[in-house]
Amino acid sequence: MHVDAQTLQDETLIQGDICIIGAGAAGISMALEWMNSGKRVILLEGGGFEYHADVQDLYQGENIGRRYHKYDTTRLHYFGGTTNHWGGLCSPFDPVDFAKRSWVDHSGWPITREDLDPFYEKAHQWIELGPYDYDSSSWEKEDPIYSALPFDSSRVATKMWRLGPTRFGLKYRDSIVASKNVRLYTFANVCNIKTNEAVNAVEEVEIRCLNGKHHRVKARHFVLACGAIQNARLLLASNRQNPNGLGNDHDLVGRYFMDHPEIAAAFLVLPKGRPLDLYTFFHNFSTIKAYGELALTAEVQEEKQILNSTASIRDAITDIDSFNPGDGTIGLWNSGEESITWADGMLGFAFSGQSYFDTSKINIYNLFTRLEQAPNPNSRVLLSEENDALGVPKISIDWQLAEIDKRSIRGFYEVLGEEAGRSELGRVRMMDWLSEDDNAWPDHLGTGWHHMGTVRMHDDPKQGVVDANCKVHGLSNLYVAGSAAFPTAGAANPTLTVVALTLRLSDHLKGKAG
Repeated sequence: MHVDAQTLQDETLIQGDICIIGAGAAGISMALEWMNSGKRVILLEGGGFEYHADVQDLYQGENIGRRYHKYDTTRLHYFGGTTNHWGGLCSPFDPVDFAKRSWVDHSGWPITREDLDPFYEKAHQWIELGPYDYDSSSWEKEDPIYSALPFDSSRVATKMWRLGPTRFGLKYRDSIVASKNVRLYTFANVCNIKTNEAVNAVEEVEIRCLNGKHHRVKARHFVLACGAIQNARLLLASNRQNPNGLGNDHDLVGRYFMDHPEIAAAFLVLPKGRPLDLYTFFHNFSTIKAYGELALTAEVQEEKQILNSTASIRDAITDIDSFNPGDGTIGLWNSGEESITWADGMLGFAFSGQSYFDTSKINIYNLFTRLEQAPNPNSRVLLSEENDALGVPKISIDWQLAEIDKRSIRGFYEVLGEEAGRSELGRVRMMDWLSEDDNAWPDHLGTGWHHMGTVRMHDDPKQGVVDANCKVHGLSNLYVAGSAAFPTAGAANPTLTVVALTLRLSDHLKGKAG
C-alpha cells in the first residue's frame, strides 16, 4: 500500500507494529523481510518515487574539517535512496575487519564474520549477486584466463567483488506498493523522535511535509534506516527531552565518521605481457560480473601494523616514452639488486641474470587504492546552527584522517613491491606524495561516498551508541540499521554488509515481535 503523506488530513495519527524510517537499501530490505508477516509495517520515505529538488535540498549542509564532498551530492533523497545511482560493487567484510586489533584504536565488533555469514548469503538474494562465493580460485577453475598474479598467497591475496544489478527503488517498488501489510508513506520526513517521560522508550515520531502538514507515527518498534549521516542527525536533533539528543549520553552520536579514502598511489610495472582478466572489471564494465583487487592478508596487516586496503589495477600506460616516473623511491625489489633505472623511456629489470629493455613488452598500470579509514572520534558530524526548510538543524561534517591512514597505504605498497620483486613479476613504483612521511594528502584524494560509523556498535554504552543487536543503548524500542552502526570501515564497499546487518536485525526483531 502506498500513501502520499502530503495528501493526508493534517495531524493524522498513523499506527503500526514496526516503523522503518528510510527507504534505501536497509529500509527496503527490512520491509521485504516483513511482507506477509501479519504485522503492520510502516515504511517512511522523505521523498517520492523520483528526484525532487526541494526534497534533495533538505540534505544541504556544510563542511568544517578536511576537504570533503557536499552532503547533498553524496545521497539521493527519494525511494530507493542512493542505490538509485550506485555502482553495484559488493564484497563482504573480511574476518579481520570484525576483530579487535591491538594496533587499531577503537577497533572490534561485538559480532564476528561467522555471525554475519548466513545473512551475507541471504543478502545475495535481494541484491541478485548469485552464489555467495568470493574465493578467487572459483573463477580460475571456471576459465584459465582468470588466473591470479603469482604472489605469495600468505602475504598478498586477491579480494573478489561482484556486481549487483539491483537498484532497490526500481526492483522492489511494485512489491512494496502491492503489499497488504506494508504501508509506504512518501514525502514523509521524520523531524523528531519523541520518547516517554523517562526517556527509555520511543512513543512516536513526528512527520513534517513540505506542504506544511504534520503527522505522527506510533509503533512498538522503530528502526532508523536513513544512512549514517541522517541517522546521527535525527538522534542529535531529537533533543527536546534530552538536550544532548537521543542515545548521546556519552557524546558518541556523530563521532567516528568514516569513509573510504580512494586515491591513485602507485604504478605496477610488468616487463612482460601477462593476462590480467581477473583484475580488469573496469575495462569490461558491461560484461564482467566479478573482478579481483590486490589485498594484504590479515597476518601481514598485523606484521606491518596497518589498516586493511585494496588496490585495483587500472589504466594501462601505453606511451612509455612520455611516462614520467618522478623522483620518489622505487617500491622494493630482490635483495642486493640494483635500482630500476628510468631514462629515455627505458625501464631496466634484472631477473635471473636477464635484462629487459624492450619497451614494447613493458606494461605500466595505475594502482588505485581503497583504504579502510581508522575509527577516529575527532572525525564527526554535528548539527549546524542553520535549519532546513522543515525546521531541522542542518548537518556539519568534520571529516578527519589520522597518521595511521597514510602510513597504511605506504605499508601496503612496500609489501606489494617486495612481493612483486620476490616473485619476479615486476616492480611497484610509489607516487611521490606517498614518499613523504608527514600526514599531508594530495588534492586528488577522493572517497567512495561511503558514510559509516556515526552510531557505532559496542556492548559498552560508554564506547558505542547501539548494542550487538543494533538497539540504541537506554532505549528499549529504537534500533539503527545500516552502516552508521559499523565500528570499523573495512576496505569493502558497505552496501552488502548494510543489507546483511539489516537482515540480522530483522531476525532479532521478529523474535521480539513473536
